[in-house]
Amino acid sequence: MHRSRRKRAKLKTAPLGTVMSVESMQPVSRLRWRVADGAEVEPRLAAEEAPIALVHQATTTAVMMATPADLEDLGLGFSLSEGIVGSPADIQDVEVHHGADGVEVRLWLSGDCSEQLAARRRHLAGPTGCGLCGVESLAAAAKPARPIPATDFKVSPAALLDAMAGLDGAQPLGRATRAAHAAALWRPDGELVVREDVGRHNALDKLIGATCRRGGGARGVLLLTSRVSVEMVQKAAVLGAPVICAVSAPTALAVRTAQAAGLTLVGVARADGFEVFTHPDRIDLPAEMRAGL
Repeated sequence: MHRSRRKRAKLKTAPLGTVMSVESMQPVSRLRWRVADGAEVEPRLAAEEAPIALVHQATTTAVMMATPADLEDLGLGFSLSEGIVGSPADIQDVEVHHGADGVEVRLWLSGDCSEQLAARRRHLAGPTGCGLCGVESLAAAAKPARPIPATDFKVSPAALLDAMAGLDGAQPLGRATRAAHAAALWRPDGELVVREDVGRHNALDKLIGATCRRGGGARGVLLLTSRVSVEMVQKAAVLGAPVICAVSAPTALAVRTAQAAGLTLVGVARADGFEVFTHPDRIDLPAEMRAGL
């Protein structure tokens, strides 16, 4: 059977927030100890992780530990952020198969992408959140990020802080387990699309997939609950959001990569402020405050 003739799957509109599945978290027993109360055995919810295989054209491309939810988003986002496909239209079908050993996300590609994939045959295998396992060269690990198109997008400091505050209440998995990362796209109209995963790279890939399925572009701010490493900047550039805002600090290479790509990189975002590392012109502050960066 020629998979290139398969009927293209309908990419459904992803709902706001994180779509939880019964497999995203599980109850576990624990001994809880506090200075004031002593010890007590009681249950709590733990974030689930499972082996997820991303399979392109019947060949495994990557195996990772991830939260088994929003897996179509993960497959689409990973395929885009890793350069396996150039657009959602290159994916003709997506199938999610649950097995005894884990979950397979099977993606069937257009003819041109199938040939490109066969030519390069990358195999990745890594633990939770591993972003660079199996790259083929040092140059591939430090590849430049996709340039962000010129835009007049600006965001006020107050809106940025409000967006980060809104993210706190939009993480059901993280709130219940304290063991998950979130990636979100905040748009100026207040819309917030969120995806969660035990791995920060997986959460961002899920968000990339969800954003592509929703449509409407990525004119807004990418919000991250993690530190900003170079591979997060590379994936963010694929998403196309002109501003990244993270709760933690970036690495030096992430700063250089964001600068070269034209991305505004904001880190150490707290309730009382933040730090801007690159392209401060998109933050609506007086010009004299932005001088020197």
